[in-house]
Amino acid sequence: MSAIGVVSSCSSLRPGIWLLKPGMQKMSSLSLHTAARCAAKDYYEVLVLGGGTGGITMSARMKRKVGEGNVAVVEPSETHYYQPLWTLVGGGAKQLAASARPTRSVMPKGVEWIKSRVTALDPEKNCIWLENDIKISYKYLIIALGISLHYEKIKGLPEGFHHPKIGSNYSVHTVEKTWKALQDFKEGNAIFTFPNTPVKCAGAPQKIMYLSEAYWRKTGKRSKANIMFNTSLGVIFGVKKYADALLEIIKERNIAVNYKHNLVEVRADKQEAVFENLDKPGVTEVHQYEMLHVTPPMGPPDVLINSPVADESGWVDVNKETLQHKKYPNVFGIGDCTNLPTSKTAAAVAAQSAVLDKTISLVMKNQLPTKKYDGYTSCPLVTGYNKVILAEFDYNAQPLETFPIDQSKERATMYHMKADMMPFLYWNMLLK
Repeated sequence: MSAIGVVSSCSSLRPGIWLLKPGMQKMSSLSLHTAARCAAKDYYEVLVLGGGTGGITMSARMKRKVGEGNVAVVEPSETHYYQPLWTLVGGGAKQLAASARPTRSVMPKGVEWIKSRVTALDPEKNCIWLENDIKISYKYLIIALGISLHYEKIKGLPEGFHHPKIGSNYSVHTVEKTWKALQDFKEGNAIFTFPNTPVKCAGAPQKIMYLSEAYWRKTGKRSKANIMFNTSLGVIFGVKKYADALLEIIKERNIAVNYKHNLVEVRADKQEAVFENLDKPGVTEVHQYEMLHVTPPMGPPDVLINSPVADESGWVDVNKETLQHKKYPNVFGIGDCTNLPTSKTAAAVAAQSAVLDKTISLVMKNQLPTKKYDGYTSCPLVTGYNKVILAEFDYNAQPLETFPIDQSKERATMYHMKADMMPFLYWNMLLK
């Protein structure tokens, strides 16, 4: 997994709420971290693939179950990113450096860091292969490999990012270009896209649009901006309660939404974006842009595609309630790389980690898992520099809210939760 895809892109209040729940209920060196060094030990009781949110969280939990030295995390990236912050980095409200920490610093004490890349999985033989044909065996395997970004599936990208006026909050390499394009905007079309694939944090492509609109209002450029949201989907958001609220905001702020429009090409030298009309396959439209924010197509990591642990689409095939693999009982999945039918967010990972912890505990005792994941996920929909709609929902796209208030309303308190409280809780509680 590359550095730009280490962490899920959407956070929420619930990871912190989940960590603090008991109290709430009462109230109402580097050589040690190389593949060569770790290959000296070719077996671990628990092996975790991926050092993002899910991988680090589960490795900390597993170390407490099986002891120091018995858990290892395979992760090639030197840097761990709290990617939910990138929405605010792209909008100029946070610095990119605030989202990054050395991977070494977030690796739980007593957990081995295997700084390498997984090249193959062999669950029949309870082992995986790393680069340089290094084999590692395990008793239990947790797959937390995240999701891969595929800018290259859009003609003209990623090379188009060398030009101005174009950015993307989904990559560490392009998020600051979003802020530059936002600042340099003069007059014309500002286009924000949503691809025809699963994505991490389905709300993120809209968040930067609302921030951009607010920024241009503040700087007196709003009347010169024709803001367009071109989405491959047929709805603005998958949960009706929050979709209705967003449509009101879109209407109030005079934003144009084009449904079933999928970005297929960027001609960055001409500042042109080409969209296919999904209702009329093969029919395309060319839009001139003064600013373009690209949400890339995404998919499962290459190592999972056609592997024994994957479904026909390449996602880790797990039971949606227990997160245990459907075929291999000692294999588990968490986060964006799984085929769980819910949004791919860091909030979902937080909820999943509690369930998976219980699942593995019982499996280790040769008992059947009983704790069930209800599909809880969350997305704090940033609608301005001090406003957030806190969307929380389950597998059935029904609201599953934390607070006794209408969370479809824009609130400054929820903005501060996302911008200030959640990063603190992430680094100091969730990962630990």
